[in-house]
Amino acid sequence: MPRPPMWMMWIMIPMSKLFEGKVAVVTGGSSGIGRATAIAFAAEGARVAIGARRATESEETIRQIQAQGGDAIFVPTDVSRADQVQNLMDTAASRWNRLDVAFNNAGIGGSSFIPTSDYSEQVWDDVIDINLAGTMRVCSAAKSKLATSRGCVINLASMLSFFGAPRAPAYSASKGGIAQLTKSLAAAWASDGIRVNAVAPGWISTPLTQALQDDDERSRPIIARTPMGRWGTPDEVAGGAVFLASPAAAFITGAILPIDGGYLIL
Repeated sequence: MPRPPMWMMWIMIPMSKLFEGKVAVVTGGSSGIGRATAIAFAAEGARVAIGARRATESEETIRQIQAQGGDAIFVPTDVSRADQVQNLMDTAASRWNRLDVAFNNAGIGGSSFIPTSDYSEQVWDDVIDINLAGTMRVCSAAKSKLATSRGCVINLASMLSFFGAPRAPAYSASKGGIAQLTKSLAAAWASDGIRVNAVAPGWISTPLTQALQDDDERSRPIIARTPMGRWGTPDEVAGGAVFLASPAAAFITGAILPIDGGYLIL
């Protein structure tokens, strides 16, 4: 009997077993997209290490994972510190003897929506160091372990990976850099069996965007520009990350997946 195609084999896998026995590291897993993605990987059977700076919020993510029967740990991590990033990877790998997925969610927006403030040298340095250099630190620290498991990296890009942002040049530059870093590492690491992709969220309803959502003058044009006519949710971004890490994406690398309700097509 002929072997069924890969996509058919994937849809026949029970969803609760999709990442059974695998290990995912999620940076910035304390809230929003990071929390939703950590919970989504755990729901599919992965053991999850959360690297973040905010302990209280991260422990809440851990509690939510444990409440659904998952296994997760919190490792205090500032992605601007190479030693802390390395400790995150080593801790996850030593606890569970492998590493399969690195999801780069940690980041800051600087003063992204306040005119001119994002132009200061200090804001520029902080945003580039955490968003872009921090992403590279995580990728570098994870590489050898991901090569062993033939695992994958998923970076967090943005709509501002595609557009300029007069109010947020540092943030936009960092996210444009993440898109190019994703493509570059995908090409460089394919021979090691490592896939490198990114999700590019549109306007997502999180605590960080709450003030913008509450400002009708600024929220209304966003919704009007989005063909699906609403803000997205962290769970919807998490679904894209789970897909890119799954067997269904086995031949996908270097992709920047928009999760934006169609915002980019107009």
